[in-house]
Amino acid sequence: MTTSIIEIEEPSKLSSKDFASNQEVKWCPGCGDYSILKQVQSVFPDLGVPKENIVFISGIGCSSRFTYYMDTYGMHSIHGRAAAIASGVKAANPDLSVWVISGDGDSFSIGGNHFIHSMRKNFNLNYLVFNNQIYSLTKGQYSPTSEKGKVTKTSPYGSIEEPFNPSELALGAKASFVARTLDRDPKHMQAVLKRANEHKGTSFVEVYQNCPVFNDATFFAFSDKETKKEEAILLEQGKPLIFGNDNEKGIKFEGLTPVIVNLNESSISTNDLWIHDEKDKTKANILARFFDTTFNGEHFPRPFGVFYTEDRLTYDEGMTEQIKEVTARKGKMPLNKILSGDKTWHIA
Repeated sequence: MTTSIIEIEEPSKLSSKDFASNQEVKWCPGCGDYSILKQVQSVFPDLGVPKENIVFISGIGCSSRFTYYMDTYGMHSIHGRAAAIASGVKAANPDLSVWVISGDGDSFSIGGNHFIHSMRKNFNLNYLVFNNQIYSLTKGQYSPTSEKGKVTKTSPYGSIEEPFNPSELALGAKASFVARTLDRDPKHMQAVLKRANEHKGTSFVEVYQNCPVFNDATFFAFSDKETKKEEAILLEQGKPLIFGNDNEKGIKFEGLTPVIVNLNESSISTNDLWIHDEKDKTKANILARFFDTTFNGEHFPRPFGVFYTEDRLTYDEGMTEQIKEVTARKGKMPLNKILSGDKTWHIA
């Protein structure tokens, strides 16, 4: 009697092409969404998650076509409700890797209520907002993140309201992971996406995304070679906040007020500077305010990277534990009893 050995081939490693669907990508030429799609498809082979366990949920807007272009499970849902649907998907199957794709209008206008509650509930999912500071799909109206004074079809004399600062909003809504990146820095975006995936809880990532048709070059100051070293600052855990064309500028605290200092001055060293700590929510809130405000009249660079991360119980963990505890105490109840409840009335 002879025995044969059956060799089982190990599954080959996936590539970015394995995550690209057969759908024609239909965004305007030069749209920043192309870069975001490319970076997501590039990092997914390294996440170690089977394709059949990945779900993309989107709302309405240019960004929300994303689900068609990923060769994974997904749902193009309704305006502003992507977070609610994604929460339901995660609650029904906590083992899934769930990604929410949304835009600044979809998330912060009609979906604003769903956004803030998704942050505080802390489902273990990833929430990406493509922020181009305009309504693009509906042809150029100002959005909740458009700067004050923005002239558009719906604000011909300039918008008169204050815009949302997404990072500040997320932190105020008790988000457990807050980060910012931009479409014109692929390596940085890939690093942030990987960090978001590693986080246990809701990871909020704001992506500055260029709309070449209705709001072109809005964020170019943070990525153009001539300006980015002065206008942008990269956040790295445990490292001082340094920026400038020759890395000659730093940020330190005077009390709780950040100030910009010149590192070429003999009285200043890197030991005096603000050291970035992703666990410090007070400093994260100050970083989020490096936006359109100034401190002591100084113009601060816009931060990119992970602002804040917190380890806390996720909603899906808490829900699973609660179900186990109640089931152990009460047992499994028949459906009819659940529907009828334990309080009844007799009508004479």
